[in-house]
Amino acid sequence: MSLGTVIAFIAGVLTVIGSIVSATDRPMAFFDVPSVIIVVGGTVVTCFISYETKVAWDALKTILKAFKSYRDMNVSLKDEVGRIVKWGYTIQKNGLQGLENEVTESLRKENPFLAYGADLVVTGYTGAEIRQILEHMLEEQSNRNRISTAALMKMGGDAPAYGMLGTLIGLVIMLSNMSGDPASIGPSMAVALITTFYGVILARLFCIPMATKMNARYDRTELINSIQLDGLVLLAERKSPRYIQDKLNSFVDVSEQFLIDRDMNRESNNA
Repeated sequence: MSLGTVIAFIAGVLTVIGSIVSATDRPMAFFDVPSVIIVVGGTVVTCFISYETKVAWDALKTILKAFKSYRDMNVSLKDEVGRIVKWGYTIQKNGLQGLENEVTESLRKENPFLAYGADLVVTGYTGAEIRQILEHMLEEQSNRNRISTAALMKMGGDAPAYGMLGTLIGLVIMLSNMSGDPASIGPSMAVALITTFYGVILARLFCIPMATKMNARYDRTELINSIQLDGLVLLAERKSPRYIQDKLNSFVDVSEQFLIDRDMNRESNNA
């Protein structure tokens, strides 16, 4: 569970509810089932019309995924650089067999991309061949990830439109009843505007924030994968561990860089 996301979401809901409760003694006036059906139902249906069924389902699941913890957000870039550097020393000492021994079952489950890339190095592909294969793999992975967030972003754009549609329906109904009791115009107008309220809430508290968060998470994964990709290419080219360190540290903030003389010596001392 992503505690920060949950807390922020609850705070957002409480902010809306708190503003309503503090502004009126009739908060239930903001609850209207037909308006919910128009906004939520219309937005979801449009998503299924616009995209294939699997993509639409993935977009809805993305909302739930945003509330879950994301492993790559806690991955240290310094540790990733350090791992590749250590693999460089392993290849220097034990050859490709040493690298093959590093690709354990736990690594395959935890980081299938890195394990697959290491297998390519062990197989004997050149650095250029590995780069071509892995870049294509990352591109396709990014396309799969981004299409679900793109669909969710579209839902964020459609929700206010359906809110406006509900408002127009409410206005038509209200105007058609104007020949009756004038006192009913105010409540009818309020109900008509509720759908716009729901549309904004659905877009700005659910769809767009969740899509933005997942895109930020995917950006983090792609950065980690880029470090790993360059590192695997350098391993295939038999570059020295120190060169690997300097090349991969270009991805990392200066304060978080991995340094052989400092970090490997510290690990040796701790061992």
